[in-house]
Amino acid sequence: MHLASLLRSERDREASRSRMLRLLHTADVHLGARHDDLGEAAAAQRERQFAAFKATVDLAISEKVDVVLIAGDLFDSNTQPRRSVERVAAELKRLVGARIRTVIIPGTHDNYDRSSIYRAYDLVALAGSAPDDDLVTILTPNVPWVHLEACDAVVHAIVFPTKRAPHSPLRDLHVIDAPGAAWHIGMVHGAVAIPGKTEGDEVVVTKDEIAASGLDYLALGHWHSTQHGRAGETTYAYSGAPEPVAINQDGAGKILLVGLEETAGAKAVHLEERTVGRTRFEKLDVDAAAVGSQAGLLAALSTKADPDLVLDVRLTGVRPDELDVDPTEVEDQLKGSFLRLRFRDLAKAALTEGTLPSPDTISGAFIRNIEARIAELEADASEEEVADAAELRDVLRLGRLLLAGHEVTL
Repeated sequence: MHLASLLRSERDREASRSRMLRLLHTADVHLGARHDDLGEAAAAQRERQFAAFKATVDLAISEKVDVVLIAGDLFDSNTQPRRSVERVAAELKRLVGARIRTVIIPGTHDNYDRSSIYRAYDLVALAGSAPDDDLVTILTPNVPWVHLEACDAVVHAIVFPTKRAPHSPLRDLHVIDAPGAAWHIGMVHGAVAIPGKTEGDEVVVTKDEIAASGLDYLALGHWHSTQHGRAGETTYAYSGAPEPVAINQDGAGKILLVGLEETAGAKAVHLEERTVGRTRFEKLDVDAAAVGSQAGLLAALSTKADPDLVLDVRLTGVRPDELDVDPTEVEDQLKGSFLRLRFRDLAKAALTEGTLPSPDTISGAFIRNIEARIAELEADASEEEVADAAELRDVLRLGRLLLAGHEVTL
């Protein structure tokens, strides 16, 4: 075979080869959060968040990813005790030992101001990364990108020394200024612009800016639920928080495994969600007609007891006159059985069935008067009137009980 043919064949084989870069993308870990609203449970929730971070590192090692991206708010604030920073460094050291590279950017909670935790502590050295290697990198205003030569990738991030960005961090991101590499990855901790919703955010980028960035993948932090999209040739995604920071964040608890693949010159990005958080969320509607008593309701809910469960219970349907449920008592009595229990009584008292008493009687006049007012309010259907109608339905229920000679406790 002629030399020219050999060279051409080799070029064809090279072009047809597939190359892959595997990333683990996380953000918004919020280690050290105070959780003032949780009272005595605050310390336990901080441990849950650290456990999710540890599970993230475990997953990175077991999946043999090439790079771990932490897109801001690794810490909940810049005020952390040294033992907490060293605990985080010990987890990063495990990645160093596995030769997995980690790139971190400050967020809006651990922002890069004068009191930044990344100025106060040398996290890179604590993690065991030598000054001349790239195993742990923190991108700052003075270090806007890092070339991970072993991965044939450049990771970019425009970071500001203030919590509120003076402009979009994508405005001054120029892929062409960085060394040549197969993959260009961006990191931003901020909001993707939504008209009427994100104008007050500290850091905002637009989809047009993402599309013009020249990035293969943009790793985002700031929103605590997993979301992703595409703008131009760039895939962007929020990994979400690996463990919910607040008990209403039912979209949190995950990280993203990201595969960047190039075959015959065509690039593709593959995203896979993985659960690392322990907190689970469940919504449960209970038909009031099937509840005999509050004691029976408590016994039924107790069978679902789980310290990792946030249970949102709604009592719905039509309430029997004899059923009396106190939401505060239900929550207090089951407080230790769940991570958090929310109980809402949305059941309606029934209108009077059957033949009504004579309008000349006290009971007949009472029922007709209350039910007429209920009908007027429910016909209006505004939120305030519907709430007033629900209260009147309960007045009707209690009135029927009293008129029937039952003892009623208010």
